[in-house]
Amino acid sequence: MLLLTALGTLNQVRAAADELDRHDPSPADAVSWFEEGPGKFRLEIYVPTKQDAASAEAIVGAAAPELHLKHKKLKAADWVAMSLEGLPAVRAGRFVVAGAHALQGEKSGRTKIWIEASEAFGTGHHGTTWGCLMALEGVLRKRRVSRLLDMGAGSGVLAIAAAKHGAEGLAIEIDHRAAAIAEINAKQNKVGNKLEVIAGDGARYIAGKQFDLVFANILMRPLIRLAPKLVRAVEPGGTLILSGLLRQQAPLVREAYANRGLILERQIPKEAWMTLVWRKPD
Repeated sequence: MLLLTALGTLNQVRAAADELDRHDPSPADAVSWFEEGPGKFRLEIYVPTKQDAASAEAIVGAAAPELHLKHKKLKAADWVAMSLEGLPAVRAGRFVVAGAHALQGEKSGRTKIWIEASEAFGTGHHGTTWGCLMALEGVLRKRRVSRLLDMGAGSGVLAIAAAKHGAEGLAIEIDHRAAAIAEINAKQNKVGNKLEVIAGDGARYIAGKQFDLVFANILMRPLIRLAPKLVRAVEPGGTLILSGLLRQQAPLVREAYANRGLILERQIPKEAWMTLVWRKPD
């Protein structure tokens, strides 16, 4: 795994990120950008191989030639853990997410979710995970949740958060290693009996099923591609929470879901990211 980074203006990093996203397939596994100081923005691109790094560099060079990418090699087995080591607890509404050490000193009365840094995405530090937790907070203020689907579960943090407030259901993750981590996390958070963690392609497991809460914190293209199936999976009166998309991608995702009988209730921005909250009318 290689990490490519560059500093530039907002327009420069946005142009580079947008151009990388337009390429299908993209050489990047993940692209993010965020403000690092007044008028200074940081672009981060994760690529699996040197060949992908060269492709990404060519795309960035064409979109924003002022950006100069730096390369850093990351160990495949522990790059996420290394990047998250020592991070503080994350608070989102009634939830606090952290490793065991940080949770020991937590006395806020919030719902504690024990997630250690690992290869599975979802510790609460990323804007999309935080946005989904805040969306769940909004749902729980209005009603109870009983049957949930977490599509692209990563670490399982979202499913665990809902399960700690009474929900049961499915946490589906296409990456088998991440799914194994999610299952461990569910057990150590004492909700393993409420969640069925499935490793594989989620679409085949949800056919004919409906849930009153559906999370899909994945990426823009699969969100658009899965729109018909995800909408069918939401029962009348239920909530669909979508994330994993950059702010500038939100209009495309809104368009994909706009004419499917849903009501857009809320948009939650966080740094460069956006979370969309939809409700299916009764």
